[in-house]
Amino acid sequence: MSNTLIHNKAESKYEYHIDGHIAYITYDDQNGNMHLTHTIVPEELAGKGLARTLLEDVLSEIKKDGKKAVAQCSYIVKYQEKHPEASDIFAS
Repeated sequence: MSNTLIHNKAESKYEYHIDGHIAYITYDDQNGNMHLTHTIVPEELAGKGLARTLLEDVLSEIKKDGKKAVAQCSYIVKYQEKHPEASDIFAS
């Protein structure tokens, strides 16, 4: 499944629009550190690995922009713990 990542700057979100639903990660940009505050996947889209795909796309975008991520939601904290290979994108 390939989705297009949408950067909704007005609402400080990265989004996927799928079948009339929106999965998203909210953030707070603090001087180039992207504090990722919430990961939301609608129930209709749950159980398909979408949160991980969305997060990995967001992390790629953050890296491309020369910024760092800060995990502030439980899902992203767990991802960071399970994927030490992604540590370079997270602020220390």
